This record gives sequence, C-alpha cells and structure tokens, in this order.
Amino acid sequence: MLDPSERFVQLLREDKRYKFEAYVFVFEALNYAQKVLRMGRETPSEPSEFDDPEEDEPSGPHKHVTGQELCEAARRYALEQYGYMAKTVLNSWGIHSTSDFGEIVYNMIRIGRMRKTAEDRREDFDNVYDFDTAFVEQFEIKPQE
Repeated sequence: MLDPSERFVQLLREDKRYKFEAYVFVFEALNYAQKVLRMGRETPSEPSEFDDPEEDEPSGPHKHVTGQELCEAARRYALEQYGYMAKTVLNSWGIHSTSDFGEIVYNMIRIGRMRKTAEDRREDFDNVYDFDTAFVEQFEIKPQE
C-alpha cells in the first residue's frame, strides 16, 4: 500500500502549479469553515480508491462544505491570517483565483486526502469572487477592541 505522504509528494512533483503551502492553506481553510464558521452539513461522501478499511476514521457521514462555502472560508481565513497581504501571499503559492482552490481540492480528492459528494463539481469553485475585489478593494482595517 502507498504511504499517504508519498502520494502527496508525487502530486507536488506532477502538478507544479501550487506550492506545498497552498495545500496546507486549503486544509486550514476547510478546518476554519467547519470549526470557526460552522459551515457544512452532515452528508455521506463518495468512497475513494485510496480508502483504507482498517483506518481509524469512521465511515459514514462527514461534515461537508460546498465549493462556494470553502471559497468564502478561504477568503475570510486569508484576511484574518495575512491582512492586506492576503492576495500577495496566496499568489506566491500559485493561487490566483477561486478556480485554483477547486484545482487544489480536486487534486487532493484524486489522491484520497479529501472527499466529495455526488453533487460536487470542480466548476463549483469557478468565479466565486474576484481576488482584487475580495482582497484589495474590500479590505478594511478594523481597530482591535
């Protein structure tokens, strides 16, 4: 059986569009969506060819975040983490649009690191928002309380 980290290293070799940090960011944005923003709903996911029946992770429903929800969570998380530099940081990792979030998610689905439902489509991530508008034009500095 292939080691999950080996599949990830192979992915980084095959698809050089995105840096390792881009994948980490998307995982963190998903966690932020589910735990901080309380996005997602319980839903069964499609099994992956890489699923290990002996793995400790329970089968059955998972808390699922849609492509649009993940894009919004990524926007909010990036602004929280990087402020006015959010767009610059994401761009440095190869992320230039919400479509890139979709490419990263579907790369991870392909190697068994994320799951999808039957309703999910790669196109769900396309044109969710414009990076210049979301990270530059709408940026606000808020005083700390």
